[in-house]
Amino acid sequence: MRKPVIGISTYREPADWGSWRQVRADLLPAAYADAVKAGGGAPVLLPPNLDADDAAAVIDRLDGLVIGGGADVDPARYRDEPGPHTSGWRADRDASELALLDVAGERDLPTLGICRGMQMMAVQAGGSLVQHVPDVVGHEGHSPAAGVYGSTTIAVQPGSRLADIVGPGLTVPCHHHQSVDAHPGFAAVAQASDGLIEAMERPDRRFWLAVQWHPETDTDMRLFTALVAAARR
Repeated sequence: MRKPVIGISTYREPADWGSWRQVRADLLPAAYADAVKAGGGAPVLLPPNLDADDAAAVIDRLDGLVIGGGADVDPARYRDEPGPHTSGWRADRDASELALLDVAGERDLPTLGICRGMQMMAVQAGGSLVQHVPDVVGHEGHSPAAGVYGSTTIAVQPGSRLADIVGPGLTVPCHHHQSVDAHPGFAAVAQASDGLIEAMERPDRRFWLAVQWHPETDTDMRLFTALVAAARR
């Protein structure tokens, strides 16, 4: 039996390698592809320049999809104005990931959102975001410093698909200053101890699950194993 092919959305950023400096590159932390492979899938990186036609052609060839972490989402995508802490959004990536999610939703393609990916899935569904988490929870624990992961303990809703995968709760690595507020069509299925939504899923789809933390940086690969299992079915 062939491995399920799992597409992963990527960044487009200036990058350095070899003798080249600040060249526009489509890239992603290797942990994402390694996690998909550890879960039993064959990872494929998707550049952030896809329009609707490209997205349809790509989704036709995939068995599953990961929308990864990254920069803030443009508040215009959820009918809001930028707050003082919101910056650096990437119009090309927003458009590309929304196009992928539109088609993936139509095809009921197994999809896992991670951090920003969870936020994009909420926005694609017509939802909205909290633009700066410390304004809501009163602390910096979800994003303690640049390039540093925090740690948060989450409680998982009994009977949810997420609970079937990871159990009633766990401690996870996180790095985000934005989070999901409204999430039409999704059930919130995990919360941090400060009440922040940490995961959501679509009960009407075979595997549409999103988490606010970064499972690709952990040793626990159960979310990726579950995604690949759904993709194989």
